[in-house]
Amino acid sequence: MPTPSCGHGSLRKSGNHSQLLLARRIVPRGSGLGVPCDGCYNAPGLPYWVDGGSKVTDHQWIEEFPGTIMVCDTQGIILEMNERSAQAYHADGGRALIGHNVLDCHPEPARTRLQQLMETQQTNVYTIEKRGVRKLIYQAPWYRDGQYAGFVELAFEIPATLPHFVRDKLPGALS
Repeated sequence: MPTPSCGHGSLRKSGNHSQLLLARRIVPRGSGLGVPCDGCYNAPGLPYWVDGGSKVTDHQWIEEFPGTIMVCDTQGIILEMNERSAQAYHADGGRALIGHNVLDCHPEPARTRLQQLMETQQTNVYTIEKRGVRKLIYQAPWYRDGQYAGFVELAFEIPATLPHFVRDKLPGALS
């Protein structure tokens, strides 16, 4: 094996899961842009190895999306959080939650419900109100190459009333 050039050089183990440390940039596996360390090769289910970094994605729109985005693997290990998510969970550690189990962040009965959703790969959509702010929560499985890869949670603010439009095709209307 060549000498690692990923910059972080090691992963902290959490049970059977690896936790990435010290993020700076992402390099797609097989890109020929450097050599990951043994830990990067073994990080569970990641499509990218990390060149000195903890980011699983380098899409700027995700980072600046005006809602929270949290991605976890099939076991519930948090792989990524956007900036809004890190801010929302600041009191719980923010980005330090990456590498920890998302189930540990949920009290009962929400924990059991989320675990069931992950096991059955079902989508869960609902609204909440907290401190006068209404939010839509969208929890859904995500897939890589057709294989279940984990769960993603999106949360964003919604107004008190939402317009609802029926977009069924009307006879004689253009699509």
